[in-house]
Amino acid sequence: MVKRNEISLVLTSAVVITALFYKQSFGLNLLIFELLFFILLMFSGQIQFRTKNQITTITGFLITAIFTVITNSLFVYYIHFLSLIVFVGMLVYPEARSFISTVGLSIGTLFNSQLAFLTKATGAGRNGRKPGLFLRKGLVFVIPVIIIFVFFMIYCSSNPVFDQLAIKAGNKISDIWTLLFKDLDVMILVTFMVGLVLSNYIFLRTSNTRIISYDQQSAEGMTRIKHRTISGKLRPKGILNEYRSGVFLLLVLNVIILVLNVIDIYWVWFNFEWNGQYLKQFVHEGTYLLLLSILISVALVLYYFRGNLNFFSGNRLLKYLSFAWIAQNAILALSVAIRNFWYIHYFSLAYKRIGVFIFLVLTLYGLFTVFLKVRNRKSPFYLLRNNVYMAYVVLVICSLINWDGVIASYNFNHADRSFLHLDYMSTLSDKTLPILDKPLAELSRIDKFQKEKFPFEVKYMTPEEYKRIIDARKKDFIENWEKKGFLSWNLPEYLAYRDLLKKYHL
Repeated sequence: MVKRNEISLVLTSAVVITALFYKQSFGLNLLIFELLFFILLMFSGQIQFRTKNQITTITGFLITAIFTVITNSLFVYYIHFLSLIVFVGMLVYPEARSFISTVGLSIGTLFNSQLAFLTKATGAGRNGRKPGLFLRKGLVFVIPVIIIFVFFMIYCSSNPVFDQLAIKAGNKISDIWTLLFKDLDVMILVTFMVGLVLSNYIFLRTSNTRIISYDQQSAEGMTRIKHRTISGKLRPKGILNEYRSGVFLLLVLNVIILVLNVIDIYWVWFNFEWNGQYLKQFVHEGTYLLLLSILISVALVLYYFRGNLNFFSGNRLLKYLSFAWIAQNAILALSVAIRNFWYIHYFSLAYKRIGVFIFLVLTLYGLFTVFLKVRNRKSPFYLLRNNVYMAYVVLVICSLINWDGVIASYNFNHADRSFLHLDYMSTLSDKTLPILDKPLAELSRIDKFQKEKFPFEVKYMTPEEYKRIIDARKKDFIENWEKKGFLSWNLPEYLAYRDLLKKYHL
């Protein structure tokens, strides 16, 4: 039941959010609000540091909140809002063993909390009246309104005189609306409504018994289920046939992937030679297909070890073949990493190339957990829980890095060896402008070398075009930064602004 003081807290929070974010971009305001929220939770005893998941969730939430100001990248904002979702779910059920359960609880409370607020604010739950009934009574008018609108549009389209009358009436209503609400700032109302929805979400939390029950009852280990025929006898023949099928399949697949790995180790690892080609097939198509094959490989192992084959006394050969299959897929993942390394070596850094390395780290960890699942007879819940946890930890760590700055610095520093794509460089965020800003003489020197080493037929941006774009961006950035309020302040853009002023003695 939502208490009256909780409604007051929600409304106060919505007002604070409006004051912090009205006509402001994200910056210090987000950190200030979330620190206030966290301090309130601390003093009310709602923060717990008892389990690994609780410690990870709280740490992830706080550190990404701080780095929204320090790094100020879209990536860190995405991961921070993901951390907020996980954090709220943890507050709903602190003992949750899986981040999947936590996210499910959080998404559930996102919608249920709005209903809880409406129930209390409108008194829909008083005198035994259910909130659902209250809402249905309001929604009963929706269908008639829709039907009226449809017929109104039909009549407007079929009769030009009626259409003109409708237009005149609409203009009259618009004039009256403008006169009555000419001083109303719609943006402040929108900010308050968003703040209200968010405040409901973080303060009026609700639980879902089915998700909590699933989390409590899920086991990490597997139990044997004995299947019997109609006569009551066990069915060992079905398991034996499945075992033989698995041995045949994995034996053949191990031989095929062994050939592929030997080729990759020889050609990609130690004897790769670049002949001036784009490397798109070598990296793009090749990488995506190999990653897909790894995921299918994991699915195959999980299929054969989904049930009683885990307890079959003669499954040793199938296990060894599965271990060999997992190990060879790990080698395949390393081959993908080396392909990506060569791509970066000749064609510089980009977001997707960094993303491939992140994905490969998670893939290798996933293969390791599949190995543990088969060896120790673990359940799919164990696999899902550990991989989701690791994915969250890796994403949080990666979000703390200023990737735009890394890309800009690396690509210009290696322009004497790698292809420098000026079209791409000109799109990097404003905080990299001091790095992107190069003298035309230096850009021309780089361009001359690039044309000699990379004589591609495709026409790319000229140094003059690039310089013109960066100069215009610098001017706009300085003007926009000087108009920003204190609440929108962030460290990397402040440093970029300061460096640009120093550079040009402004």
